[in-house]
Amino acid sequence: MPIFLRSAEEIEKLRQANQIVAAAHNRLAQILRPGITTLELDREAETVILEMGGRPSFKGYRGFPATLCVAINDHVVHGIPGSAVLREGDIIGLDLGAEYQGYYGDAARTLPVGQISRRAEKLLRVAREALYAGIDKVVPGGRLGDVSHAIQAHAEAAGFSVVTAFVGHGIGSSPHEEPQVPNYGPPGKGVVLKPGMVLAIEPMVNEGGSAVEVLEDRWTVRTMDGGLSAHFEHSVVVTEDGNEILSEGV
Repeated sequence: MPIFLRSAEEIEKLRQANQIVAAAHNRLAQILRPGITTLELDREAETVILEMGGRPSFKGYRGFPATLCVAINDHVVHGIPGSAVLREGDIIGLDLGAEYQGYYGDAARTLPVGQISRRAEKLLRVAREALYAGIDKVVPGGRLGDVSHAIQAHAEAAGFSVVTAFVGHGIGSSPHEEPQVPNYGPPGKGVVLKPGMVLAIEPMVNEGGSAVEVLEDRWTVRTMDGGLSAHFEHSVVVTEDGNEILSEGV
């Protein structure tokens, strides 16, 4: 598949789709508390997206049954919302997407539920920092490997590992496009970044080892060693002089 260079008009639609995603995330952060269920979070996310004129892009995608992907504690990505009740001390990854006028937004964040351990606090901080370390390398003329390496180097310097089984991706008029955006690898390699490229950069950082497994529901991914995992994502466009985070506000 080709790597698309989006026009100013297309980028504006992508910006609007991502602002819908950001608004939904902000609402979830407001209502998150011990005792809430993941299904309640899912319904709230869908309500915000629809009220803003968007469409939940995950719902029905490859058969996924919900608006929101959830990941509690040792879950990494792609958990299905349901009756699970959040408890004090949990961490929860929230990943959601929206389509607006044929273009897609996508972002994720991992949040604390009440007071969490210092180790969990560090994991969330480092995972978020790793995302921004990667974004800092999104510049015209740079290489995709520079983004990947920056993410890996930051996470590993703090004593954590990055998931290698799942990667980020291009995004535009489809929710997943080329190129793939690994969270690991050597710098100076891979696709040359050009203005108009739009990337969904999404490090998944584990407390322990990088190995993961898919559960029997065929969606939920968790760490093999039972360690915590944190997931952060932004949709980012390469500009003439750097980058713009389209989903900023998340």
